[in-house]
Amino acid sequence: MKGVTISTPRPWLSSYAAGVPHDIELPTGSLLDIVEGSVRDYPDHVALEFFGATTTYHELGAQIARAAEGLRVLGVKAGDPVALVLPNCPQHIVAFYAVLRLGAIVVEHNPLYTPRELRHQFEDHGAQLVIAWDKVVDTIQDFPSDVAVQAIVSVDVTRAMPFVTRAMLRMPISKAREARRTLTTSVRGTTKWGDLIKAAPVSDATPRPSRDDVAVIQYTSGTTGQPKGATLTHLNLSTNAAQARAWVPTIPVGTAVVYAVLPMFHAYGLTLCLTFAMSMGARLVLFPKFDPDLVLKVMRRRPPTFLPAVPPIYEKLAAAAADKGVSLDGVQIAISGAMPLTAALVKPWEAATNGYLVEGYGLSETSPVLMANPVAPTRRAGTVGLPLPNTEVRVVDPDNPAVDRPSGAEGELIVRGPQVMSGYWKKPDETNAVFLPASDGGAPWFRTGDIVTVDDDGFVRIVDRIKELIITGGFNVSPSEVEETLRQHPDVEDAAVVGLPSTHSGEDVVAAVVLKVGAKLDAEGIRTFTRGQLTAYKVPRRIVAVAKLPKSLIGKTLRRVVRDTLIADLDDGGGSK
Repeated sequence: MKGVTISTPRPWLSSYAAGVPHDIELPTGSLLDIVEGSVRDYPDHVALEFFGATTTYHELGAQIARAAEGLRVLGVKAGDPVALVLPNCPQHIVAFYAVLRLGAIVVEHNPLYTPRELRHQFEDHGAQLVIAWDKVVDTIQDFPSDVAVQAIVSVDVTRAMPFVTRAMLRMPISKAREARRTLTTSVRGTTKWGDLIKAAPVSDATPRPSRDDVAVIQYTSGTTGQPKGATLTHLNLSTNAAQARAWVPTIPVGTAVVYAVLPMFHAYGLTLCLTFAMSMGARLVLFPKFDPDLVLKVMRRRPPTFLPAVPPIYEKLAAAAADKGVSLDGVQIAISGAMPLTAALVKPWEAATNGYLVEGYGLSETSPVLMANPVAPTRRAGTVGLPLPNTEVRVVDPDNPAVDRPSGAEGELIVRGPQVMSGYWKKPDETNAVFLPASDGGAPWFRTGDIVTVDDDGFVRIVDRIKELIITGGFNVSPSEVEETLRQHPDVEDAAVVGLPSTHSGEDVVAAVVLKVGAKLDAEGIRTFTRGQLTAYKVPRRIVAVAKLPKSLIGKTLRRVVRDTLIADLDDGGGSK
């Protein structure tokens, strides 16, 4: 192995599946070199499929080169952050690599974010050029002058669909009109994506990125307060794609089919759909949102070799397949993340597919994958698996992280490896707070904030979180952000937001609110208020009125006490709306 020295014991290596190496050679080039390798090796293979329309790797490479030149003409240069606000679509893939071709930095955004949520992130990274879905262009154009951008490239995702599909969207019937409103809108004052990619290919003389350059700013909710931007280098992300390839040696290079049902603005979807698939020369089938019927329609023709998703997606897909009589046979490997995977889901899924469904674990700060269960009969339900090649982990006392916990004891998980971020964007204090210096002189250790145990043979179990993030449907929710919004409601004096266990989404966002004197609880009214300021998955599913919130001696709300109390109350059938 080149570039990494492993100095800590790794008992998990003996539990690796056959064919998985203990370590991999670290990539020497950038993410751009990876996709260009597939363009070179598989020019006539389909790279992208979108509603039946296909793009070959040769065509993809040509579009990336033209889009890069178009962006260069608009003023993008090495080191510039460029914001992408796009759903899963072919233009997203092209834009991602075109930005990187110039040595610029991709900043991924959820296109369903509210204006307030988007504005905060733009204030933080300061991108002056945005490539945005035309449905959200108005939101960006309405930013106040202190965060105004200089240029917007608008993307009509329907332009990547087959001609017949686009023609159907223009039909004067209500269903077509509704679909058209959902997918596109007219915009002014922007550069249209179709015009951008009419440029000549970018010159070979234009400088290229190196593996140590920052490639992506990935926003993460962190422990408290507003999201922070994890800065991920080309090496971080290309290594994580290579680690994923090493973990699934049975997937054929050049002929694999990967379904992108996860949003690529999320770290999980970005690596396991976008960079991993492109590095494999795979056919990446893009879905702008998860629709079980649409996924099953594609499955009838070509099932996925590799399907990364979250438990609710597997549940809904299995139910829809059973209802419609569609076979899931042929889905070779499904990897689940972001929330616990139950044996009750694994058994019927594997029976229906004759493949594997295994759980993994990661963080935005780690590109994101740190560990996964073996794709083998030795997989272990209830665990998040084993650390990937080149990855080191320790379990330490969370109050004194210099002290390791005994084997099998609970403690905070700390990690290091080539997929771990370089730090938070322009936040040195926050960066220093999550890294611990290494006594062996090697790379520093990253504090995950998760409490775990590690079995004797290396399998890791997540026990609890120091971080108070809520993970719902695979998305991170910062309690502080939701609480701040709730306190703006005229009837709410104070609020505490926690995650309660859910069989369908990992956790439900639940709020305990202290009402102002004379106010009565109107749970739906409060939810309607928050929907105007927060993305739908952040809106509390349940709201409970309480007389007061438990506080520490310094006045900090004790969310864990709130959570325990709510769980007890709900078990007794009380309090929730």
